Amino acid sequence: MLHLSFPVFDGNESLYLQQAVSSGYLATNGAFINKFETKLSKRLRSHQTVGLNSGTSALHLALVLLGVGQGDEVICQSFTFCASANPIVYLGGTPIFVDSEEESWNINPEILEDAILGRLALGKKPKAIIVVHLFGMPAKMREILEIASKYNIPVLEDAAEAVGSTYQGQFCGTFGKLGIYSFNGNKIITTGGGGAIISNDTSLIEKAKYLSTQAREDLPFYQHLEIGFNYRMTNMAAAIGLAQLEKLDQFVQKRRQINQRYRELFKDFPGISFQTEYDDAYSNFWLTTIIIDEKVTGFSNDRLRVQFFKNGIETRFLWKPLHLQPVYKTVPFYGGLVSEQLFLKGLCLPSSVNLSEQDQYRIFEIVEREFSKIS
Repeated sequence: MLHLSFPVFDGNESLYLQQAVSSGYLATNGAFINKFETKLSKRLRSHQTVGLNSGTSALHLALVLLGVGQGDEVICQSFTFCASANPIVYLGGTPIFVDSEEESWNINPEILEDAILGRLALGKKPKAIIVVHLFGMPAKMREILEIASKYNIPVLEDAAEAVGSTYQGQFCGTFGKLGIYSFNGNKIITTGGGGAIISNDTSLIEKAKYLSTQAREDLPFYQHLEIGFNYRMTNMAAAIGLAQLEKLDQFVQKRRQINQRYRELFKDFPGISFQTEYDDAYSNFWLTTIIIDEKVTGFSNDRLRVQFFKNGIETRFLWKPLHLQPVYKTVPFYGGLVSEQLFLKGLCLPSSVNLSEQDQYRIFEIVEREFSKIS
């Protein structure tokens, strides 16, 4: 089976994990948590880190830190996983969905401003803007930040898929007031399950640490002045994460090589195109994604997905836009058909770090076979 995105443990994972077990600190205390946070913070240079148990927890806690509560509206791009928007609802807020632009597939800055003006006209100023760097591709942060600053709305970056990606040479996740990462099992680096909040605001970082450990006061007995959360990363997860972080640069280069090889293999297939890496963007290409124009190819993304499945190759549709999800059918949406068309035509290809050239040629042969059926 060729998996979509499978973890690779060929560094110090076993060594660090054994050290964590031997220390007796397995849960939310232990040296590896601090080591992981410190190493990630040094890599980001200007930002501090709080290790958490998932990217979703990080998004939820970040919205708490931004003061989102009952009745608030938060703008979120529609073309993303549900975890980008669900935490808004956890807090009693309402997501306001915005369509994507065609180049990066991320939130469209022009439509973003239209959405803000539309909400202001209704007397509802958005409390925050959630920007997602989809599949590792950086969003157009310069335009987005200019708009956010114009209307004084804080930006929360969902960089769950973009660890190691940069925009204008700066790491994704470090542009907004807060950023989050995910280290889920399928991400470019993993802690098994885990996430992080990052910020250059020390007070927000300290508050995140406090709230993520049940808002426990520094007293010889349990006392709580606020409602907290059990969101802290475990020492065992941090041990794995530290070893993975040591290989992040290699993993990014490998995924970029995989993406480039796909482009070479498919270059003579009309009707198949790739997500664009525009001038300011440097993507980790967490997943290589393609668009299939059925009018040109003669076959759909679903037909190709089924053929891959029959041959032991895991693929996946692109995200179904959140404004089309039944659970969000009554939520306001601003935009057109860009994200919908991406969903209807797109497919994610196997992109694991250990994917070989032979594996990719096997994938190429299946696509070639589909083209031969219609020629």
